[in-house]
Amino acid sequence: MGYTNGSLYISLMILCTYVCTGKAIEAKVSALFTFGDSIVDPGNNNFIPTIARANAPPYGQDFPDRMATGRFSNGKLSTDFISAELGLKDTVPPFLDPNLNTQDLLTGVSFASAGTGFDNLTAQVVSAIPVLKQVEYFEEYRARLVDLVGEENSSNIIGEAIFLCVAGSNDFLENYYSLPNRRAQFSLEQYRDFLINIYLTFIEDLYKLGGRKFAMYGLPPMGCVPLERTLYGQSISGCVEIYNQAALSYNTQLMSTISTLNTSLPDIKAVYVDIYNSSLDIIENPSKYGFETSSRGCCGTGLIETGTTTCNSATPVTCSDSDKFYFWDSVHPTQRGYQITGHEAFQKYISKLL
Repeated sequence: MGYTNGSLYISLMILCTYVCTGKAIEAKVSALFTFGDSIVDPGNNNFIPTIARANAPPYGQDFPDRMATGRFSNGKLSTDFISAELGLKDTVPPFLDPNLNTQDLLTGVSFASAGTGFDNLTAQVVSAIPVLKQVEYFEEYRARLVDLVGEENSSNIIGEAIFLCVAGSNDFLENYYSLPNRRAQFSLEQYRDFLINIYLTFIEDLYKLGGRKFAMYGLPPMGCVPLERTLYGQSISGCVEIYNQAALSYNTQLMSTISTLNTSLPDIKAVYVDIYNSSLDIIENPSKYGFETSSRGCCGTGLIETGTTTCNSATPVTCSDSDKFYFWDSVHPTQRGYQITGHEAFQKYISKLL
């Protein structure tokens, strides 16, 4: 394999760390890799020139040591909870963090970037990392992994890992419905299919790099987030139905695409993760889950604040108990919201990949 005696010794020690700590025995899979937007970005945007950041208080106020890590939450993300349920680790770190340790590389990292989408034009709005560019970062990760543990072990880790992707909302809300270019090119149905085809290319590219287990998230009820309710003038009267109908149409098409994937690529196992209905049930019945409200976020008014440009230490009247709120800011759930939806996603869908 081209190892020197020293590098072989180091690789064996790394493998021993992975196995002897019990993580490989406890874990139901080898690693968790996450891709997509702010819902699963644990801080990659901290290391690129973008305004889409959550790296200052009050973000992270309920994270260990009250750290604002770059997660768009008061604490952990759903993927952190999913990683723990898989028996891997309590948090999934960002790939771009220069201080990644070997254990993190062995058990999974996130390539996600807040503000991004499948459409490259979406990522350009805030200078985020496009989803297909995240595949290139995964190639870099794979090369580092091979250097650490060799080709065969790397292939085994990647082949037994879960690849999780959450994206698409920004493509509609921050691009198609907000900017003129794509609406001039595509009908809503054509744009939906345009995004689905990019999603398909994304999965096929990761499959070529050794991925076999995929958790493919659909869109949430994006017309129900407080920001869109506010902008559309429906902060009290309800959700923006045209946005929700677009999400439902997209999700139906995605389910069909996943079915085709599972029959066309050997050894692939892809599952559709329905985040729409789990989120909508919380939004429509917050008290059922112990929340006092789901129509506004915890930070400030909770109607327009999102990211450190508007939700920051100078924001007045951030709520005293975030557990009573489903939304942390005007777009993203609280840690408790993420925990509930993450657990349901694991139990109903991701567990099928084990």
